[in-house]
Amino acid sequence: MKRFLGFVVSIVLTATAFAQDQVSVQFINQYEEPLTNIMVSNGGKDSIYTTDEKGFAVISVNATDPVSIHLEGYSAATTTLAEIKSQSTVTLHKNFTWKDLLNPMFYIVNGGLWLLLFIVFAETGLFIGFFLPGDSLLFVAGIYSSNLMNEFYKNFGIEAIQNEWIDLFLLVGLISFMGIIGNTLGYWFGRKIGPAMFTWKDRFLFKKKYLHDAHDFFEKHGGGAIVFARFLPIIRTFAPIVAGIVNMDKKKFAFYNIVGCFAWVISMIFAGHFLQIWVRKQFGFELRDHLEVIVIIIVVVTTLPVFWKLFFGKKSSKAS
Repeated sequence: MKRFLGFVVSIVLTATAFAQDQVSVQFINQYEEPLTNIMVSNGGKDSIYTTDEKGFAVISVNATDPVSIHLEGYSAATTTLAEIKSQSTVTLHKNFTWKDLLNPMFYIVNGGLWLLLFIVFAETGLFIGFFLPGDSLLFVAGIYSSNLMNEFYKNFGIEAIQNEWIDLFLLVGLISFMGIIGNTLGYWFGRKIGPAMFTWKDRFLFKKKYLHDAHDFFEKHGGGAIVFARFLPIIRTFAPIVAGIVNMDKKKFAFYNIVGCFAWVISMIFAGHFLQIWVRKQFGFELRDHLEVIVIIIVVVTTLPVFWKLFFGKKSSKAS
């Protein structure tokens, strides 16, 4: 009897083993970042899989039971073997943290083109966006230019043009327009209310030090500061306000505003778009898979002049 039961159990285990399929799956989050150490629940069994650098792993599951994917800090996903085979990708949604506000993909995924345009406007027009990733956001927008413009076409019932140059120039035009309008509003605000801002107390979204830094930067570079400021976080938020405070000529401001905005948007959008293509052809990998590194580099490059002025500028003034 024991031999018979053992024989039956072995048959059941063998049948179960044959019923399982091995399939290669890529695990990513909603920001298209690869995930590691995935737990897969299937048929009452939990298995941990370590993925490669692109998020791929070969998992073993059976077709009769649902497949649940788990990872700490993410919402669990339930799927089936058929869906996994047809899509070859499982996306887990990362739970929100305040750190996500520094990730440009957060805005691309959750707001798309319209949130991008609002951020560019708010960064100067509402002077509350100095903490937002403006430069890296435009760089990433260049990588996803076709996706963003397809969203635009869809919202207005226009058939997608499928031309990268048209997509790029339309995207540049839309973003530049919002940036120009934002700077203009900041300039008007500076002329009307700006002088009183120097008496304001520091708040969460306002630091008097930022206003003084922008004023010193403007005094040093004159009208060109409107152009240079576009490439400097924090400074670009307050530069148009300072221009209004010192009563810069309206026509002169408008000229530098347009030139600076187009220079900033074109350089960032085109850099993201064409660097992605060049890296793919030369090195065989997607730049979008390494966005964290790219964002860090952009933040360091754009903020270094600001911190250099804050630390070494003070030492120079004391020495003199």
